[in-house]
Amino acid sequence: MAKRVVTLGEIMLRLKSPGQEKLLQSPIFEASFGGGEANVAISLAQFGLDVTFLTTLPANPVGEACVAELRRWGVNTSQIVRSGERMGIYFLEPGANQRPSKVLYDRAHSSFAESQSQDFDWGSIFDGVDWFHITGITPALGKNCAHLAVEAVQMARKREITVSCDYNFRKKLWKYGKSAPEIMRELVKNIDIGIANEEDCQKSLGIKIDVDVSAGRLEKERYRMLAEKALGEFPNLKKQAITLRESHSADHNTWSAVLHNGKEFLTSRNYEITDIVDRVGGGDAFAAGLIYGLLNYGRDDQALEFAVAASCLKHSVPGDFNRVTVEEVETLMKGEASGRVQR
Repeated sequence: MAKRVVTLGEIMLRLKSPGQEKLLQSPIFEASFGGGEANVAISLAQFGLDVTFLTTLPANPVGEACVAELRRWGVNTSQIVRSGERMGIYFLEPGANQRPSKVLYDRAHSSFAESQSQDFDWGSIFDGVDWFHITGITPALGKNCAHLAVEAVQMARKREITVSCDYNFRKKLWKYGKSAPEIMRELVKNIDIGIANEEDCQKSLGIKIDVDVSAGRLEKERYRMLAEKALGEFPNLKKQAITLRESHSADHNTWSAVLHNGKEFLTSRNYEITDIVDRVGGGDAFAAGLIYGLLNYGRDDQALEFAVAASCLKHSVPGDFNRVTVEEVETLMKGEASGRVQR
């Protein structure tokens, strides 16, 4: 029987300039959908899990198109709340070589940003669920969403559902008078699996450690210290995963991750990713891969390798969604990375 997973967050209309053009260099946008928790849901559905995505969308043609897209990928949309006036939007200007990618948000007063915790029937939503996933993006959207996020993890924890959180620090969103650590520390008290990149632990949780994230090379031993500090400050945490990205340019990154389970500090294979197609959603692909791996493999090291391989492949896929299968991920895990045509 497939494991049942629920994710909660905002899905947005994604408007991207063509190719590697700057915004409005041509009077054209490529329109699709994306958002951290929705990206995780779609990955997990691709992996064969029973996954429900929770959000709030307006009852208009754009909202309908978004629901149809989620359904197309096998995501259960039956718990989506329909209210409000608009979807959030994000504009993406893709980077190239030494020019970085840029994201511009237009999500104030979106349907989801104005959600209330009472809009969701937690008893029905969490009935028979094995895993709940959320990110630090949701509580950054405003007081309502912060309350919604904290209540959701508390309700899941009461039902003994495994809870994961990608800390996802977004400095452009924390604008309503609360700092990230003020809210995120309360949220993380109720989770089992922490996921972060090399700076999220520090900026989302206020954990201080001497790790220079701008350095050209990352020192994994110092990330052991960071993971141990997170586990020490939050005794409820069973595992802390940290992704490690060395950004040589917008097109060339090195990608790996570590995981501390309280007993072992595990390090993954290191992938050299050149000629990146689209790195947006790479962290979400890792989160989905880790959830799948922890639910389906008997060993944390295998789960970590699956997550890193899945997110490595995401860099080759345009759009927010990681449209790869378990077979494709496991093929890469076995070392088959030549990219030769399969006939």
